[in-house]
Amino acid sequence: MGIDTERDIEANLQIGPTDHGMVRLFIEAGATEIPMDFDPDEADDIAEEIMAAARAARAVKPKKG
Repeated sequence: MGIDTERDIEANLQIGPTDHGMVRLFIEAGATEIPMDFDPDEADDIAEEIMAAARAARAVKPKKG
């Protein structure tokens, strides 16, 4: 299993600030809840990684199945 492995799992992602000045990514899948808090600089780094991944994904030719 890895990042390229397809999974048939639904999850909800919420992103927002906390009342402690952190950025929270909140993932909910079924009965599982995962709150992940990051300081604003870490959140900026994560956002840059997401944007870089989106650019790379646009460059990939989709496999025809």
